[in-house]
Amino acid sequence: MAADYLTSVVAVRGCRIRLMRGGAGDPLVYLHGASGASWLPFLQTLSKHFDVIAPEHPGFGESDTPDWLDNIHDLAYFYLDLFDELKLSGAHLVGNSLGGWIAAETAVRSTQRLASLTLAGSAGLHVPGVEQFDSFLNSDEQRLHAFFHDQKKAKEMIARVLSPEMEDIALKNRTVVAKLSWQPRSHDPHLKKWLHRIDVPTLLIWGDTDRLFPKEHALAFHEAIPGSELVMIPKCGHVPQIEQPDAFVAALESFIAAPRQQQKTA
Repeated sequence: MAADYLTSVVAVRGCRIRLMRGGAGDPLVYLHGASGASWLPFLQTLSKHFDVIAPEHPGFGESDTPDWLDNIHDLAYFYLDLFDELKLSGAHLVGNSLGGWIAAETAVRSTQRLASLTLAGSAGLHVPGVEQFDSFLNSDEQRLHAFFHDQKKAKEMIARVLSPEMEDIALKNRTVVAKLSWQPRSHDPHLKKWLHRIDVPTLLIWGDTDRLFPKEHALAFHEAIPGSELVMIPKCGHVPQIEQPDAFVAALESFIAAPRQQQKTA
């Protein structure tokens, strides 16, 4: 039986965020995507072996929307401050979609408190000539359908995320996502040239039918991050941690457990 999780409020430089935490072991920080934060089954599974920390980004859900939040770089620096506040050491940083973009921007700036980085279906890069589903030009329901290869899983997420009691939070989340990623669309033109700074073992987990950030985006990250590993999950869309949680957890735990030459410089 996995450990239960607890929810708390953490203040970092005057910004209060909701933080979910459960389990024991090495710290594993999960940064959520545009649909918001929740304690999903894959986090519960990971909490059997890790101290899982799942913050809700500033501007989302029950977290504060600070005056200083203008772009994705602000969230990267915020998370470096949060890691200091939590006194993390040897943390495994994992992010999906928008959360993957934040994780990459964070690791480019500093990996001092990190043991590894995992990006899943990550935003952040522009790949010329690759057709993408534009979530801003479609309804929330269409966007969530586009997340999945298995449309039964899509309907389950739609029922959870777009329920009437979640309307206010969904609107708040959508507003801050637009602020962060409307223009340029879901990428940082300067990120690719600095990805070589990531000096911890890095795993890329991608669904092979991802429509939001197709597999060419995975290959672009793979090429730009020295020594990175790439796992493609078949018959899987944009959210492998939800659509194929067993395969996602197996890939992540195998990557973390595997002996490898330390990339960090002394």
